[in-house]
Amino acid sequence: MQKLTRAQISRTEIEKLYVVMRHLFNRGYYKPFGISGNTIMQSLLTISPEIYGSINDSSKVELEGLAYVIDRLPKGIEECKYVKLISEEGYSSSGFEKIIPASRRRNCYRVDQDQMIIEVTRGRSEIYDILTHLTFLNIEAEKIKNHALTNKKATIREWDKLEAIVLGKEEIKKKDMELALTYLSTILGRTFEETKKTYNRFKEKTEKNNGLFQIIYWLGKNAIDEELNGIERVISFSPILRERIGHHIYGERWATKIKAELSKKKILNRPIHIISANLHSVLNCIYAEAALPKSFREGKSLAEIASSLSLQENKNYMQKIEAYARNNGMHFIKEESGTNISVQIFDFEKIDPNKISGEIKYSSEYIKSEKPVLIVMDYAFGEQAFETMDELLKSYKPHNGKEVCLNIKSISIMGKAGILCGEKGDIMIPNAHIFEGTTDNYPFENDFTEKDFQDENINVYEGPMVTVLGTSLQNKDILSYFSKSSWKAVGLEMEGAHYQKAIQAASKIRKSIDENVTLRYAYYASDNPLITGSTLASGSLGLVGVKPTYLITERILEGILNPKDENIIDNNEIQKTSKIVNL
Repeated sequence: MQKLTRAQISRTEIEKLYVVMRHLFNRGYYKPFGISGNTIMQSLLTISPEIYGSINDSSKVELEGLAYVIDRLPKGIEECKYVKLISEEGYSSSGFEKIIPASRRRNCYRVDQDQMIIEVTRGRSEIYDILTHLTFLNIEAEKIKNHALTNKKATIREWDKLEAIVLGKEEIKKKDMELALTYLSTILGRTFEETKKTYNRFKEKTEKNNGLFQIIYWLGKNAIDEELNGIERVISFSPILRERIGHHIYGERWATKIKAELSKKKILNRPIHIISANLHSVLNCIYAEAALPKSFREGKSLAEIASSLSLQENKNYMQKIEAYARNNGMHFIKEESGTNISVQIFDFEKIDPNKISGEIKYSSEYIKSEKPVLIVMDYAFGEQAFETMDELLKSYKPHNGKEVCLNIKSISIMGKAGILCGEKGDIMIPNAHIFEGTTDNYPFENDFTEKDFQDENINVYEGPMVTVLGTSLQNKDILSYFSKSSWKAVGLEMEGAHYQKAIQAASKIRKSIDENVTLRYAYYASDNPLITGSTLASGSLGLVGVKPTYLITERILEGILNPKDENIIDNNEIQKTSKIVNL
């Protein structure tokens, strides 16, 4: 019998992991060290995701993976024996402090010493993401416990010293810090240098985490309590969350508010262009030149201006741009729906094109004639991309009014993605999305091509991209297969296939948007999971991502404001000569 490859084994384990997680979600709870919890752990260890580094090495606590996970979970999570995932259930108006993780927009509440509540409003992808991270923490907690206990189940000297440090009221004095790090490195199975580096990495975000000493102690303490005292950890899901998941409650609320704003401003029937991107690049491309003093922007490109604006001392300049924008055609829709996706609306009837950045090519005649409207939505998360786009592309029926289909002319997606054939900061142009773990694939005609970005000293790769079930489950063998086989995938991301599914439903089935809507997809590389030390866990992209972000934004705006068809026609007609997109 032919043996399965590592890629095939890992793929089977990923599918198994999601089946088990869905079963436990429907059941309502599970114990991480019960039978079901152990199944999840074993699957994760078999997959051995690149982002979790040395997860399979029982002698070492994985530090980069730990820093990545802690950034995405609420402060104090390591102290809690009980974690409960809920829907939006009224805690925002309670007296409990709202805790928002450093790198994930989700509301969390510490209800008592032992319990953390995490509000889930972004669909199943968010649930899988949280459960995977919690499983990783429990695996590392077991390592800490095993390092801290002797064969006779007594704690070692270094653990007792760590406990005294953490539970002591006084801050560690500078002269004692190296001694404390020495104790910690023994428990971690890591070198002094590695421990010190990780300690400093956590210290940079002390407002969002409790620091390395606290995190390691409490992870180990809860594991020891379960081992010696039988105090079991439990992860549960509220009945309301189980009832609501998959019903587009938040997406429908979000999309309806956007359409109501368009209707209120009497721009619902105008040519509308949807952009999924961050909320600063489009804003800066349109307004920075007009809003900023010449002394600040002179001699700088848009990317260089953006880099300067990211500095704390220049925060007031960003506020000037936002204030100018609000008075000159930009409307900000505050996020209150639960999706955590804020929105900007740009009305080009009120925007002077002559004040747009000189780096953007535009047609004044087109802008004046068509008066396009831009809807810029912040990044969605995984499956949430389908929910939000699906609801946004549906027709709108105001109270006591006639149903109206939005005049969607283009949909542009800019995102961060892992690259399989380059390095951080490179650009990927997809021509299809392959949905990992399914037989679904979504070929489409991208209005962008490699040539659109060739003259900018940035490496550009064109080809299929894999829409993965979660970045925290990516296995090098599977990714190598997608890259080197006949798939020839150039990258991986989490939203592309979900967006395509929504666009196809709207254009091919519901007929709520034009079948020939222009599509633009471009991603910049945030990591390369095939290269050790270049995964997301190795640290943020930093300023490396600024240039590709602004280059993609500029090309999106040029495609909208300087269309390839020079003939200006009536809004209600189809642009016969524009590029036809076959979904």
